[in-house]
Amino acid sequence: MELNKSCLESVAVVLPSLNPDHRFAAVAAGLIEAGFRHIVVVDDGSDEEHKRYFDELRGKDVCHVLVHEVNMGKGRALKDAFAYVHEKMPELKGVVTIDGDGQHLLGDIIACGERMLREGDKVVMGCRDFSHPDVPPRSVAGNRITAAMFRLCYGIRITDTQTGLRAIPAEYLERFSLIEGERFEYETNMLLQMKRMGIAFVEQPIETVYDKEEYSSHYNALKDSWRIFKVMVKFLLSSGAAFLIDTAVFYILMKLFGEKWGTFAPSISLVIARVLSSFVNFNMNKSLVFKSKASYKRAMLRYYILCAIQLAVNAALTNGLVALAGKAAGHAISAGLATLIQIAVMTVLFFISYPIQREWVFAEKK
Repeated sequence: MELNKSCLESVAVVLPSLNPDHRFAAVAAGLIEAGFRHIVVVDDGSDEEHKRYFDELRGKDVCHVLVHEVNMGKGRALKDAFAYVHEKMPELKGVVTIDGDGQHLLGDIIACGERMLREGDKVVMGCRDFSHPDVPPRSVAGNRITAAMFRLCYGIRITDTQTGLRAIPAEYLERFSLIEGERFEYETNMLLQMKRMGIAFVEQPIETVYDKEEYSSHYNALKDSWRIFKVMVKFLLSSGAAFLIDTAVFYILMKLFGEKWGTFAPSISLVIARVLSSFVNFNMNKSLVFKSKASYKRAMLRYYILCAIQLAVNAALTNGLVALAGKAAGHAISAGLATLIQIAVMTVLFFISYPIQREWVFAEKK
């Protein structure tokens, strides 16, 4: 099928590289031959032996070669290219980022560019088929792990978390040039920030071409998974801190005022402890876990609505399960078993609370 090639004139191809070889030269030549009018190449601190590949492109009218005197990382190379296109080529409608090792075929590059022009305000992700027999097992496993982490921790459904073929509308280039990350972590950060910014994406199926040695040189599934999963760990630590505060305040109040408050001491102590611990938990989640810029008052209101509902559900489930367990046993169950039931209920509610806080309590206005 003949591809529409309107993107050749209105979209810039961004090609970062460090110490390129013949594959880079073939990729650049293919782009020029195809008719791309704007090719932004970034020499990310290549040594003298490899400078000739960039020198050859400087003589081409369609090529713009940016230079890092020292290696600064793929993330910095992409961000500098985005800033360059935003400032120097404001008439363009977007960019397509590609790798210089031949993994991205010309037809797929054009398809992603055209898809972006049709979608208008969505980023296009060129996604590979990981069931292909040529895909290294390490890549299959790593991508499945990171895809699962994206879905669990951020609610992002994406099939290819490591793709370097991305078509980005011009309106996002300035914001994308400010995203944290100087090296390969930048591409992961881009996905996370897109979610926070309310920027949608679509997946464009592309051919699967793999160089196993090149892939293994920079991909680390463990590091990428941790980078994503650490937000869940922060949420767990925040909840743990709130639990310790709640317990400590309750104990101190009972110790100091138990006799004075009489039969109301446990209830009063519990309320004061829960107010203090939940306030700390709210602020930790907003600033450290989700790093939300949502309205403080709106987020707090939603947080305490969630807390009230969660407390009611916790009590109802715990009481119900304890009653059922006692009925099944034919007698009242022990305090230890009742405590285990309470812990199980709280654990389930913990995992339910996380996505609700992420998507509703601390969600920023789009």
